[in-house]
Order: sequence, then C-alpha cells, then structure tokens
Amino acid sequence: MSASPPTTTNAVAPVVRARGLVKRYGSTSVLDGADVTVLAGVTGLLGANGAGKTTLLGLLLGLHRAQEGSIEVLGLDPSTAGSEVRARVGYAPEHHLLPPDVPADDFVRHLAEVHGLPSSEATSRASDALWWVGLGEERFRPLGTMSTGQRQRVKLAMAIAHDPDLVLLDEPTDGLDPTQRETMLELIRSVGHEFGISVLLSSHLLDEVERTCDRVVILDGGKVVADGPIKELSGTARGVRLEVDEDPTPLVAALVAGGYPAESDGLRVTIGQAEGADDHDALLRVVRDHVADAGLGIRRLEPQVVTLEDIFLGVGQ
Repeated sequence: MSASPPTTTNAVAPVVRARGLVKRYGSTSVLDGADVTVLAGVTGLLGANGAGKTTLLGLLLGLHRAQEGSIEVLGLDPSTAGSEVRARVGYAPEHHLLPPDVPADDFVRHLAEVHGLPSSEATSRASDALWWVGLGEERFRPLGTMSTGQRQRVKLAMAIAHDPDLVLLDEPTDGLDPTQRETMLELIRSVGHEFGISVLLSSHLLDEVERTCDRVVILDGGKVVADGPIKELSGTARGVRLEVDEDPTPLVAALVAGGYPAESDGLRVTIGQAEGADDHDALLRVVRDHVADAGLGIRRLEPQVVTLEDIFLGVGQ
C-alpha cells in the first residue's frame, strides 16, 4: 500500500458521478432518480436500512445495472468496463459469509489476485494489509475461527490490499462492540487520510459518519436528499429560538402574519426564515422589532442551528 495519493486518481474530478439512477426489483423501486456525486476523500453514504445504499454500491461495482440513468466510477462506466472498475476499486460487503476453512492470508491474497495483482505481489500485499489492520499474528488462522471483529478487519484488508483508488465499505462496523467499532473507524480514517485512498462508507449510523467522514450523501426514498461537506451542511443558522418573560401568543401571531413560521412552547418561541429568505441577520432584526412591539422581555436568544441529524430526519427539507 502506498502512503501517498495514487497518481491515477484525478483529484479534481469526482470519483463517482451518477445521474438519474433508477433501479427497480419487480414493482419495488429502490433508487428513484438518484443523483450522486462523490469527491476524493472520505464520504459517508448515509440512510436508513432499506434506503438503497447496498444497491447503489452494487451499481457502482457493475454487479447489476440500473433501468435508467448514467454512472461513472473513476471516469469509467461500470456497466461496460466492470473489470477495469473492479481493478481500481476495493469492496468490503456487509455480510460476514467468508469461507470458514480458508486462512485469512490465503483469502486476502486470492482477492488481490482477482483484482489483477501478480501472485508474488498479491502474497506480499495480503500480508502487509493484514498486519496493518492488526491481524499479523492471526493471519494464518482459518476465517471460521475468527470473531466478528476480526472478520470485519479481514474484509477491510481485502478491500485495500491491491492499493485501489476507491474503497466501498458496506456497514463495516456491523456486529462490533464499542471498542472494536472505534478501532475500525480509526482504520477507515487512516485509509482516507494517510494512504490517499478515497472511501465511500455506507452506514445507517449517524454518529459514525459525523466522526469519520469529510462529506456525506444522504439517501431517502430512493433519492439523494442532501450531499456536501458535513461542516457546510450542519452548523448553519436557519432560524431563531428565544425565551420571553410573558405569554408569547401575540408575538407568534404577528410573526406568522408577516410570513415567518413561528410556534411557541410555554415561554419558548421558535422562528424560522420566511419562504425564500436566508439572511439570518435580517431575521434577527425582524424578531427584535416584533418583540419590542409586543412589549416583551427576552430571557434568552440563540440561533436555531442545523445539525446533520436534522437533515437526516428530514427537518427543514
């Protein structure tokens, strides 16, 4: 594995670009016009179970085809250049069904050969990858004798052993205890930030995406409902929360009449932007004037900040 970014990856162009993806199984639509862009770095593919994450990964690998839409992975169409794509992409599936009688070293070596490495280089890379994930001493053990945590690390080793440009990881912390989970997330961060390999991490766990990834793509109902840098998607003010010293009903009524969504809970009031507006300072001035007109005192005033959880749960969409 190289400690520097691969020279074959264009650092400017997206590593994945998909437009209008439609994938149906019978009458069930799994992806419904999804537009997906993945840039270099560590990107989270976030969505509830059944949101279409695994289906999307299969399309990116060329394992099946969409009924509609286009896909480019590292500039290649996986539906027509599947073998080329898989030579440059590593993959760790969600399932744990590994051949129980095969030693970990033989398994990772075989997968490296499948990805196109010569036998001698595949042997060396397999050993290096297993040492790197912390299984150097156990690399000759049969997979069936390994714990779930060890098998997850074997899958990570098999995904990176051939030094790919992009790694697709499907629920890589499934079945892990908190300590094992943190170790796995540290390894994934290292893959992206130390080896320069782009990572697409599929998960339904919000906190692990927030702590591990630079960017996120959120799937819901077969569509991408949000994507971009996590720091830009979350942390921005989209409204105001305040607490007043008397009944806020007249204040709420005046704000709603002026086109500002507002609601109260006791003495606490939440106020959103008017439709089409995004100037937070202007909203603060409106709130100030309405509070003064209502003759109320303010006990607390704070911005209503968007979190990744808000986006994930569809708040404000």
